[in-house]
Amino acid sequence: MSIPSYPQEPSADRPQYSSPEPARSNGFAVTALILGLVACLLFWTIAGGLLLGVLAVVFGVVAVLRTRQGRAPRRVMAIVGAALGALGLIGSVVVLIIAVSVYNSPEFKEYERCAERANSQPARDRCAEDLGESLFR
Repeated sequence: MSIPSYPQEPSADRPQYSSPEPARSNGFAVTALILGLVACLLFWTIAGGLLLGVLAVVFGVVAVLRTRQGRAPRRVMAIVGAALGALGLIGSVVVLIIAVSVYNSPEFKEYERCAERANSQPARDRCAEDLGESLFR
């Protein structure tokens, strides 16, 4: 039995197959999604939520603009990343407003005076308990 010989060069009548084009990716969309997730997880740290939230929104907007121009895929991922970044940003702003309002409250000023006068740890703990009771009545 003999082995059939195959032509080494493609003939003109057969279509030529080329390797598939490498998949395009959108690093901006992936970055926006990751930053948005982390911003939502760290919104209570204020700086983490504010900084990462703004970055996620910026990267998400850039990624959406690139998808509109047809230069990159993953439009939904970019939108979700920007939305999560906005949520982290909003959460951080709310925490910041609450923190500033508590810090400027008369109850906190009374706590500072009480803590300065306290000469032991149990006395300072009692000042903290009084602050908690006065804030949440």
